[in-house]
Amino acid sequence: MTARDFAERLRGRQNALGYWVMMDAPAATERIALTGYDYLVLDGQHGLIDQRGLLAGLVAIDAAGNGTAGLVRVEANNETPIGRALDAGAAGVIVPLIDTADDALRAVRAARYPPVGVRSYGPSRSGLRIGPVPAEADAATAVLVMIETRQGLENVAAICATPGLDGIYVGPSDLRLAIGGKYPGDPDVAEEFDAAIALIARTAAEAGIAAGIHTHSGAEARRYLSEGYTFATVSSDLDHLQAAAAAHLAAARD
Repeated sequence: MTARDFAERLRGRQNALGYWVMMDAPAATERIALTGYDYLVLDGQHGLIDQRGLLAGLVAIDAAGNGTAGLVRVEANNETPIGRALDAGAAGVIVPLIDTADDALRAVRAARYPPVGVRSYGPSRSGLRIGPVPAEADAATAVLVMIETRQGLENVAAICATPGLDGIYVGPSDLRLAIGGKYPGDPDVAEEFDAAIALIARTAAEAGIAAGIHTHSGAEARRYLSEGYTFATVSSDLDHLQAAAAAHLAAARD
């Protein structure tokens, strides 16, 4: 699957399953890509990955050779990290902390070349994989923005209507805090959280764009896909590393 194939899959609201990468460990990232996820997200915001690590991770995903798309959650809604991620060969970006339609439009414009956007031309690696022609690169690049703040939730309809936006992505931990939760997973706001999750999926569907969400397990990802989300990301390498190590330790001690 090429970058353009993945972008078109998102735009067609076809289901996709992904995985979240926090560690700067290219050999491990390559192994995860080989498992068959439709996409992997390298976390440039909260992950332990710098720019060199993002490049190495994207190369590792491509080295798997099975068409897994490499995305980057950039550190901020700014032309520099968005452009650097795309120049390194990302098939798309996930942009955090989007509050308004203006924020979403700024993210879209940062990922598109003139005259549509303001992306500076310098496809150091993406020109080899996605293509050096600006219009073709624009068509092959997915732009996703995160709904994870109270203001973003209130403006979700306007955000979803942003021209050129391919989809929205729910950050459940921040969203739960934004609606009054004392910590991620706080059951006291479960009803309001579930209503927000349903509203986001419904609003994206009405706008005709993809809706994605981060989940803690494959079972949770399957549930959200059945409830109207079009793509879902399963847990992360750090969480699974710790869980697997703990499970084996417990089995050995028993």
